[in-house]
Amino acid sequence: MGTMGLALPWKARISSMARQRGTRVEPSEHFAGGPRPAVGDARSADAALAAACRSGDLRAYDRLYTLHGARMKNLARNVLGNPSDAEDAVQETFLKVQRSIASFRGQSSFVTWTYRILINTCYDARRSRLRKKEVANDDSEETPRPEPRAPGAHPSLRMALERALAKLTQHQRDVFLLYEVEGFRHAEIAGMLEMTETASKNTLFQAKKNLRLMLEPPRGSAAETR
Repeated sequence: MGTMGLALPWKARISSMARQRGTRVEPSEHFAGGPRPAVGDARSADAALAAACRSGDLRAYDRLYTLHGARMKNLARNVLGNPSDAEDAVQETFLKVQRSIASFRGQSSFVTWTYRILINTCYDARRSRLRKKEVANDDSEETPRPEPRAPGAHPSLRMALERALAKLTQHQRDVFLLYEVEGFRHAEIAGMLEMTETASKNTLFQAKKNLRLMLEPPRGSAAETR
C-alpha cells in the first residue's frame, strides 16, 4: 500500500509525533464543534434522530448529513486514499442506512452504527479495488490525489508520517485514524470496529509505538552530526 494522501483536519504540528509520547493530537475546531454536549442530551438527540430516520423522515437524513457528512468524507478519504472514492463510500453509506434502518436496535448509538456502516463500506471498496488490480494484473500503485494539508506541516515530515502509517497493520491504522485524526473516543471506536474498548486502547498504544520506532532518528545519528 502506498501513501494514502492523508487529510489532516487538525492544527497540530506533525513534527511533534517523533518527539512527544502519548500526546493526543487535537482535532480542528471545525470537527471538534466546541464543548461536547452533556451525555444525556447527546443520547436523547441521537435517539430522536434514529427515530426520525426510522419513520422515513427525509429531513432527518438531511440532518444526519449536515452533522456528520464532512467528517464522514474525511474519514473515508483517509481510509481509501482519494476524494472520489470517499464521496462514493459516503453516498453508499447513506443508502445502506436508509435501507437497513429497521434493523437498528439501539445496542450502540445511531451515529456509531452509521460510522460502522461507513467503515465496512470503505473496507468493501478497498477489497474491490484490490480485486480489480489483480484481474488487470497491474502491479502499479494508485497515486492518490493531493489533499489539503495541515498549515505549517513540513512536507518531508508529513510524507514520513504517511509512509509510516501505510506500514501499520490495517487494524492499527484504522484505530489511529479514528482516535488521533478524527477525534473519536475509544468507546465509540469499539462500537465502530466491533472490538472492546480495551482492545482499542491497546491497538492505539501499539500503533503509536510502531510509529515512534519508524519516525525517530537512529540513536547514533545525533552524535554523528556533531
